[in-house]
Amino acid sequence: MSALPASGREWHLVARPHGWPKPEDFALREAPVTEPGEGRILVRNLHFSVDPYMRGRMNDVKSYVPPFQLDRPMDGGAVGEVIASGAEGFAVGDHVLHGLGWREYAELDAKHATKVDGTIAPLSAYLGVLGMTGMTAYAGLFETASFKEGDAVFVSGAAGAVGSQVGQLAKLRGASRVIGSAGSDEKVKLLTEEYGFDAAFNYKNGPVAEQLKEAAPDGIDVYFDNVGGEHLEAAISRLNVHGRVTICGMIAGYNDTEPTPGPRNMAMVIGKRLRLQGMLVNDHAALRPQFVQDVAGWLASGELKYHETVVEGMENGVDAFLGMLRGENTGKMIVSLTR
Repeated sequence: MSALPASGREWHLVARPHGWPKPEDFALREAPVTEPGEGRILVRNLHFSVDPYMRGRMNDVKSYVPPFQLDRPMDGGAVGEVIASGAEGFAVGDHVLHGLGWREYAELDAKHATKVDGTIAPLSAYLGVLGMTGMTAYAGLFETASFKEGDAVFVSGAAGAVGSQVGQLAKLRGASRVIGSAGSDEKVKLLTEEYGFDAAFNYKNGPVAEQLKEAAPDGIDVYFDNVGGEHLEAAISRLNVHGRVTICGMIAGYNDTEPTPGPRNMAMVIGKRLRLQGMLVNDHAALRPQFVQDVAGWLASGELKYHETVVEGMENGVDAFLGMLRGENTGKMIVSLTR
């Protein structure tokens, strides 16, 4: 076995952001690399994920996932190569998916790592279309929203990692109409010309309610919410009787410093008998084998397409995260450490 590196860099949260995070809320620090003990592996990370939910973990509040600790390395999805192993079943050279991103080297219990196959798809895909965001789209549409053939579907944040998959999955399963919103004319064009959405609009070009009404004259049956705020209010107005809403994210309010007023039309939920349900992907682990089988097949056939926005270099990790919050990514935002 070749000599292990003495140290590696890792991103620490050093101050809890108030409103929008700032570069000075983070620090890139050097940390020693240790040889793995029994049952553990050492991984050289090749790619790590930055995701909207990480913003909530920067606040010191009780939530479904513990907050990041100050002056400690942050974590999140990562894929890398095993460079030392004390665990049966894991060999040097294996590629694994695990939860210790935001660092160059991760030493962890092997039971928290999953082997991945780079011949099926690029390794970075296991952080997106074949990973958490893809699984979120799959479970949120088919299980939480109880999608059925013939439904009309509206997706907010539709050019992002989750939203772009939701719209395509709905089309593949027989949606009558799929509508998406995005934050630029270029992204709108991508939705209709590459991803096969029936209609899309730039939410910055006018009131969401007016643009959605024009795009969905017959209403919608399912709304997949990645944004919240104005989008959720508009969707409630356009939902048909017995419509369903999967509330996956509300990125529009993640950096607000004061509580955001809820939709003003919630009374419509009663008359329309709507179902609004929040979702966490970890609640749907039983779906994973079917998800991998279906999505791998659609990728192989070319029926399912995806984009990644790749930021190169460990030192640019925070810039990638802040850019993702601003909507600068198309598809999954990935930080690559391969150069």
